[in-house]
Amino acid sequence: MGKGWMVSGLAATLAGAGLFLGCRHAAPPPMIPEVAFQVVQAQRVTLTTELPGRTTPFLVAEIRPQVNGIVQKKLFQEGSDVKAGSTLYQLDPTPYRAALEQARAALSSAQANLPAAKSRAERTRGLAEIHAVGQQDADDAESAYQQAMAAVASAQATVQSAEFNLANTPITAPISGRTGLSSVTVGALVTAYQPTTLVTVQQLDPIYVDVTQSSADLLRLRRRLESGRLHSGADSAKVKLILEDGSAYPLPGHLQFRDATVEPSTGAVTLRMVFPNPRHELLPGMFVRAVVEEGIDDRAILALQQGVTRDPRGNALALVVGAGDQVEQRQLTLDRAIGDQWVVSSGLAPGDRLIVEGLQKVRPGAAVRAVPFVAPPPAPAGQPAPAAAARP
Repeated sequence: MGKGWMVSGLAATLAGAGLFLGCRHAAPPPMIPEVAFQVVQAQRVTLTTELPGRTTPFLVAEIRPQVNGIVQKKLFQEGSDVKAGSTLYQLDPTPYRAALEQARAALSSAQANLPAAKSRAERTRGLAEIHAVGQQDADDAESAYQQAMAAVASAQATVQSAEFNLANTPITAPISGRTGLSSVTVGALVTAYQPTTLVTVQQLDPIYVDVTQSSADLLRLRRRLESGRLHSGADSAKVKLILEDGSAYPLPGHLQFRDATVEPSTGAVTLRMVFPNPRHELLPGMFVRAVVEEGIDDRAILALQQGVTRDPRGNALALVVGAGDQVEQRQLTLDRAIGDQWVVSSGLAPGDRLIVEGLQKVRPGAAVRAVPFVAPPPAPAGQPAPAAAARP
């Protein structure tokens, strides 16, 4: 009896141990992955585009002499600002002053001969009418009078020419602006309308910015405006500028016009903008990027860039939390980036829950536990931004 009790006890012990080990090796229930989602909403967005370009002067005057002469004085500092009408160079006026005096003397002589010729012509005409003199004498007297009047007119023209030459011995600035490098010094001989400029004056305030836009983008924008997907805002003509070092130019400009011709070699249209430049921070020839407002989309769909991936073919894909917290895959059509978000043309609708965190843990058709995405707070200056967190 003792042995039987011991055998039955041992069997019970072994059975209990086997049950315990079986419980320990049973597979646990699968864990449902957690993802953070962004609720997609339609938003009012101002769409802009960046266009490369260069600055050009508002006005340019290439200074050339209008008369021959020797440079007596240079009356400006190279690189300085000059006013319209200020004298830049003074040519030797002596020969032109003498020529003017000579022309005036010739005019006086011609004017002195005119009354006598006029009186003789009138008297001879009267005598010819009563046949006191021949008609030939009357014609000769009238011809002499006409020649005297022509001599006066010629002398007057000579005086005007001499006055013009003398008046152009001081070479003045036709516009206000900044001077460049002078090509001549005092004592140099210059000639009228020579091909080489003496100096160039450029008006820098305001200043032009010429940028190019592809004709395809221009057509696309026009169709979107005509279809009503976009509409022009109140400030659609205002333009911002980004400088070569990436900094923003503080003063806004405005779009002046679009060229009516497409450049055949590039397929681009030139846009000209005007910017105030009171401190002459913008100099001609600088490379800049103009931020131009295309229009306003009142129902734009924005998606965080971290929630958009690409397949091997480059197609944009996104995962959303669908009905029953099941993962669905969407193929997107992207328009452009605005900050850290994509403007989505198709593939998402308002109310969709776009997965932005936990993408690597899920696949289409899988069940997930979805929590709202919480954007990280802005980092203080000089510190990295903290990682985004999801809250249950």
